[in-house]
Amino acid sequence: MAVTANRDANRELRDRLAEVHERYARLRSDLDGLQRRLDDVRVTVVSNDGLVRVTVGPRGELIDLRLIRRATRNMDNEYVSRTIVATVHTAAERAAERVQTLMADYLPPDSGALRYLRDHNFGSLLGRSDEIVQDLAGRDE
Repeated sequence: MAVTANRDANRELRDRLAEVHERYARLRSDLDGLQRRLDDVRVTVVSNDGLVRVTVGPRGELIDLRLIRRATRNMDNEYVSRTIVATVHTAAERAAERVQTLMADYLPPDSGALRYLRDHNFGSLLGRSDEIVQDLAGRDE
């Protein structure tokens, strides 16, 4: 029984390793194209009231901002400012989603890098390493 369990575990491990290796090989061969697709990400969002139009890049950086002058001329500056910030925020979230979608083809869904793209928490990058270190530390005790 134990021999069968070990074979099953080894087969699962080999299958997982083959999957990871395949993703890595595809990422390495597609890296230039992926970089171009990531660099080309542009998201344009128009505010709900139509006063503001923004375009952001793949990191959510503001590339273009357009205001409808006739509408904003007589508006409260605070309102216009809040609308700009909210519209840029929405566009940046959508850009991040596009980047995640592009990267999801190359990274395992539970990878720290993909989690980091979702939550912007550096702990996500180190999570698996921390688990391994803690597991090893527990074995030494």
